[in-house]
Amino acid sequence: MDPNKPPGLPGVTGMPWLQQLGRGRGFQPEVPAVGRGRGLQYSTEGLGIGRARGFTTPGDTPLVQFGRGATFPMSEPLTGFARGLPVPPDNGGLGRAGVLGRARGMLLSAAADPWVGVARGAILPGLEPQHRQTPPCETMIQDPKEETPSLIEQVATKNVDVPTPGQGATLVSMFRGIGIDPLKTSWGRGAPPVGREAGDLGAQLKHQVAPVGVISSPGRRPEEVMGSSEPFHKAGTKGTPVTVGSNHIPICCKNEAVYQYHVTFSPNVESMAMRFGMMKDHRSTTGEVVAFDGSILYLPVKLKDVVSLKSVRRTDNQEVEITVQMTKILPPNSDLCLPFYNVVLRRVMKILGLKLVGRNHYDPDSAIILGKHRLQVWPGYATCIKRTDGGLYLSVDVTHKVLRNDSVLDVMKVLYEQSKESFQDECTKELIGSIVITRYNNRTYRIDDIEWSKSPKDTFTMFDGSETSFVDYYSKNYGIEIKEMDQPLLIHRPKERSKPGGKQIITGQVLLVPELSFMTGIPEKMRKDFRAMKDLTMHINVSAEQHTHSIKQLLKNIAGNAETLTELNRWGLDISTDLLVTHGRILPQETICLQSSSYVTTSDVSWSREVGRDACISCIPMNIWAVFYPRRCADQVEELVSTFLKVAGPMGLRLERPNRVELRDDRTETYVKTIHSQLSREPNMQLVVCIMTGNRDDLYTAIKKLCCIKSPIPSQAINVRTISQPQKLRSVAQKILLQINSKLGGELWTVNVPLKHFMVVGVDVHHDTSKKGRSVMGFVASVNSSLTRWYSRVTFQTPNEEIISGFKLCLSAALQKYYEVNHNLPEKIVVYRDGVSDGQLKMVELYEIPQLLTCFQTFPSYEPKLVFIVVQKRISTTLYSCSADRFGTPPPGTILDHSLTHSDWMDFYLMAHQIRQGCGLPTHYVCVYNTANLSPDHLQRLTYKMCHLYWNWPGTIRVPAPCKYAHKVAYLCGQYLHAEPAIQLSDKLYFL
Repeated sequence: MDPNKPPGLPGVTGMPWLQQLGRGRGFQPEVPAVGRGRGLQYSTEGLGIGRARGFTTPGDTPLVQFGRGATFPMSEPLTGFARGLPVPPDNGGLGRAGVLGRARGMLLSAAADPWVGVARGAILPGLEPQHRQTPPCETMIQDPKEETPSLIEQVATKNVDVPTPGQGATLVSMFRGIGIDPLKTSWGRGAPPVGREAGDLGAQLKHQVAPVGVISSPGRRPEEVMGSSEPFHKAGTKGTPVTVGSNHIPICCKNEAVYQYHVTFSPNVESMAMRFGMMKDHRSTTGEVVAFDGSILYLPVKLKDVVSLKSVRRTDNQEVEITVQMTKILPPNSDLCLPFYNVVLRRVMKILGLKLVGRNHYDPDSAIILGKHRLQVWPGYATCIKRTDGGLYLSVDVTHKVLRNDSVLDVMKVLYEQSKESFQDECTKELIGSIVITRYNNRTYRIDDIEWSKSPKDTFTMFDGSETSFVDYYSKNYGIEIKEMDQPLLIHRPKERSKPGGKQIITGQVLLVPELSFMTGIPEKMRKDFRAMKDLTMHINVSAEQHTHSIKQLLKNIAGNAETLTELNRWGLDISTDLLVTHGRILPQETICLQSSSYVTTSDVSWSREVGRDACISCIPMNIWAVFYPRRCADQVEELVSTFLKVAGPMGLRLERPNRVELRDDRTETYVKTIHSQLSREPNMQLVVCIMTGNRDDLYTAIKKLCCIKSPIPSQAINVRTISQPQKLRSVAQKILLQINSKLGGELWTVNVPLKHFMVVGVDVHHDTSKKGRSVMGFVASVNSSLTRWYSRVTFQTPNEEIISGFKLCLSAALQKYYEVNHNLPEKIVVYRDGVSDGQLKMVELYEIPQLLTCFQTFPSYEPKLVFIVVQKRISTTLYSCSADRFGTPPPGTILDHSLTHSDWMDFYLMAHQIRQGCGLPTHYVCVYNTANLSPDHLQRLTYKMCHLYWNWPGTIRVPAPCKYAHKVAYLCGQYLHAEPAIQLSDKLYFL
């Protein structure tokens, strides 16, 4: 050993700045030490390395400041250590000067001498790939001619003993002995692989460190540095096994491979249409089955590595040489093949006679006519081919398109009869934003504006430059005679997009004739009609048996049509005739805890009877509260108050008689003035209850704005129709009192959660109706260990802001509130983020999670474990229970965590709620980040428990309660308040 070199740092000759390090903020040790605390010094016999956040060290060499994101000024090649990589001494102990250092995102393994540390964005200088395995004891000498500094030059100028497989296995067992499985664990906060590619890094480290460890983003499939083939473990074990089916049909690929070629044109051909034409001329070479986007060509057959073709450009007779060069050989189930497989699928649906409307295919010939409601329902299918952990599947969902028999012109006539003076304003209010369908081509459009100055008699310019009127155009092309000549035209502005396979941008606007445009969707008036909605949902919400029958009928049609089979066989696709049937689990039933009683949920996961007869966990006495009602509702109010007093006792509520305030009329202004004056006279008022007549959004908005922003106080709005049925009044009164207790800060029930010192966060986004493009984020976090107290915040953002840029602000406030309640900060934080599609998962990982991580830095010495789970409700996956070849609705708690899951993420499907009508629609949960190292069982059980805690419903719901609370507060602010509510209400569930 070199006598000039400090002990414990073998091979670090080029890093003198590593000889004095403390572990603190701005701490500069006078003597060499290893610091374990923040600024606390431990003396050691030899020099060591600790962990620092941006301090400088004195010495002969230029001072190097390193820490979070700092770069290293290097006069000579150095290896950077950022944020906490302990470098071990010669002895191989596993204590404070242990064999391995665990830092944010990197596991360091041990070797005999050289030590390499990488953490959180550090860059390894000079990582040049080594092409051969260095034998043990081989001297590794840097070529003097090579100018590029390398890691080898820094640390390996002597004989190196590379660990044998036996040594590596010993290290693995040592890790496992202290509770660490190096092949399964996500280390630290999961910084992405640093330096060069993970493969290059692995090739380098293979010569210097034991072959152990992974670099991963926690929650994603680990990117294995050393080439371990350990599978990504995501399946849980808890619960009762059950057979489940799904609306996925296995697809077998008969082709051995799909071949990808790069196509170049010399001289270059700009026109995409011309490129397609030239390639079509050479079908004798490429074959009839091709997928070509202008530069990339996919074929099911193998050509020579380089193929040269000749074509002539017809515009100037210029000869063009086409070079087709093979670039990849893809497995037939590769993700790159899915786009053109789905194009083939669309052709198959068209061959079967189904009409494409939007993205889905419908059968107008099988339309269900609801004459009484002037509606018709088109049955159809939403289909796509996708790849999951189980292989290639065809996903088929049964869908319905609700069309109205009313054209836009019919709606305009009704509005004209109702309000002739403000006709144009009413039309704009009613029609803008509506989706219409033009039945002559089955295309849907969104109405963006109304052109009052134009009519069907006006002319427009066609593609060939000729002028024609709308009347003549529809008569000539579709055989349609327009009857109303003075109607205005509707404007649709398509989003800017490229035509498929080309560079042409589609812009401008589309003019539609109201007479030929038919309204889609359910009318607002009908949505409020219970009987009409019951008639409609009977046809739309089909049972599991009807659902599977429709899917099987589609598969039968595909299998029985020679043309569709030919189309599929061109790419070697063989679609099974049976639905996927696999094994799932039913999670154990949870125990609901009240103040002095607890009980296990029954099979229907409902506990409405129990909460009505047993005391809640905590109740807020209602001493001073007021009821505001119009004169004609006096009798119903008297009955309601009497029922309140009867049912409050068993629930543990203390209730005084309210101040009854009778209003002279039910105008909005009367309500607002009376409530405001009452609050001014009685500053200690606890609650405002308003009895309203009819569905009046204007009145509801005014009351909520007053009680949530101007004069913060919990408020309860009750429609008089809800309390007008005597036989249901007792049940209604119980539910209202439970809701009121929640709004006042009471605690209703909870479940047993074994995790302690942790916080659960729910996040959802709602789009503000008052300002186009503005969205509102709802944020709700638990502030006690029993998950019965919640803190809520709201932030507004414009489209130009990052996804949820107010995340940091909300979480900081929630952590401060948690500290006020518990006098410590949570050790684990679990975030449930609603409203994120598969395409946005990467955005969440890149933008939202870093906001949370930077938030923790505002609290000294605080590094909690974080779990971030995305909640997806709008999915096409359906689950069924299976018994004796019959499909039904799966019970609550059914979980599927394999076969249909993503290959890149830890995810699962959970159906937590009871299905009363329709088939089983699970919720998809994707764990994007997990430094708490919660196992799949922990994540699944915790998520199921959270679905029991929504206090507006004594049963399970489809999403975790914090997500539902976040949705409620975001919806209230985005739909009615259009502003942030008062901070005084943030610790109450005022938005229920």
